[in-house]
Amino acid sequence: METTNIINDITGKRQLTLRRMCVEITEGVDAGLRLEFDRDYIQIGSHEDSDLRLKDDTVSRSHAAIIRTPDGILLRDLKSTNGTFVGEVRIREVYLADGGLFRVGLTTMRLTALDETIEIVPTAETHFEKLVGISVAMREVFTVLERVAHTDLTVLITGETGTGKELASAAIHARSKRKRHPFVVFDCASVPPNLVESELFGHERGAFTGAVAPRAGLFEQADGGTIFIDELGELPLHIQPALLRVLEQREIRRVGGRQVRSVDVRVVAATNRSLQEEIAHGRFREDLYYRLAVVETHLPPLRNRKEDFSLLIAHLLDTAPMEHEVTGVDPAVLRIFESWHWPGNVRELRNTLLRAIPFCDGPRITLQTIPDALRAGKPREPELQEKHQVSIEVPGADIAFKQAKERMTHSFERHYLEDLLERADGNLSRAARLAGVDRKTVFRMMKRHKMDSSGTTDH
Repeated sequence: METTNIINDITGKRQLTLRRMCVEITEGVDAGLRLEFDRDYIQIGSHEDSDLRLKDDTVSRSHAAIIRTPDGILLRDLKSTNGTFVGEVRIREVYLADGGLFRVGLTTMRLTALDETIEIVPTAETHFEKLVGISVAMREVFTVLERVAHTDLTVLITGETGTGKELASAAIHARSKRKRHPFVVFDCASVPPNLVESELFGHERGAFTGAVAPRAGLFEQADGGTIFIDELGELPLHIQPALLRVLEQREIRRVGGRQVRSVDVRVVAATNRSLQEEIAHGRFREDLYYRLAVVETHLPPLRNRKEDFSLLIAHLLDTAPMEHEVTGVDPAVLRIFESWHWPGNVRELRNTLLRAIPFCDGPRITLQTIPDALRAGKPREPELQEKHQVSIEVPGADIAFKQAKERMTHSFERHYLEDLLERADGNLSRAARLAGVDRKTVFRMMKRHKMDSSGTTDH
């Protein structure tokens, strides 16, 4: 049983199933209290930070937890002093039946599932914060985002590079009850694997070489707000258990520290990979996937939402970070845009428009201002390959073989690296995957050729 899912019913209609839980206290000093929760982890205790705070003196500060799992609703004792009971049996953890009773200290309560299935009807709105689209696919996405934004549910956003996953996460935060608190972004692919744990959870002084002062991690910085974890598929396997613990217990421990710190953070994650395939190959934990994919929504590629082009172009021109008088594109340009594959999706469209603006003599983008590859209708990558192949000079026999080989190797490596970084959009981890080498190798090549991540040589 997945916690929350988007499914197609037998009629083909798309439905969003939201899993919610109700806890009602039937006996004890808090008898009559009834609370509903839309999160998949509920901590019970006397501590003020508990989700369900009890006045019962026999209840520990952190007494028990109710956890939604793929296999059912789990009741777990958190090493309490007076124990957690189902009937007369003291338990460590047990799966609860719907409507089941349990006791913590001298307080008895009932757990009831309040599942809600909603038909996904495309909204009439064509904007959701900074996301725009008139297509049915995008308006269905807006419906889902609007519905889950007001909850504390963890959301996994999938989609190709450039489809707007970060914009979707920021929109969720902006429409949530956490909007006045921090929105923190972490890109798993942009941080060396040995520093990921420190970036997320912080470190104490002396925890490792270079840790000259204590530092709060991004989870602490996002306390009360939302953390967006981008490129989730790049998260190192050895860090995944630590992230799972944060999601389950909402506590972090800094690298090199002993103190456990509570954090109240909503997690939104994104990936352009198939996490199911990553799980099958042992590169991603299945239990972490289910904890993150409480709600999973997919952003469609630009080539599948061609009716959005006119609206998108108007929006991107209107929000361009420069002064200009361009208001649209010629019909011939629009036809080319609609037939292009757009491997970089909306990000590629935006970059194409921004590059064209300075070359426009009037209010519209013309054929002469767009890249040759688009006008010719040729795929971007072969065009780059051809350019790079002809630019490499083969040394003649007027120099020694060893010197000629070194010069040829240097030229090949430099042009290969330029192409690689351009294809990977400057993302070193993605570049390493494309080249079939490790990230350090790419970094060493960049250093050797004095090149930054954009492929520009620093002279």
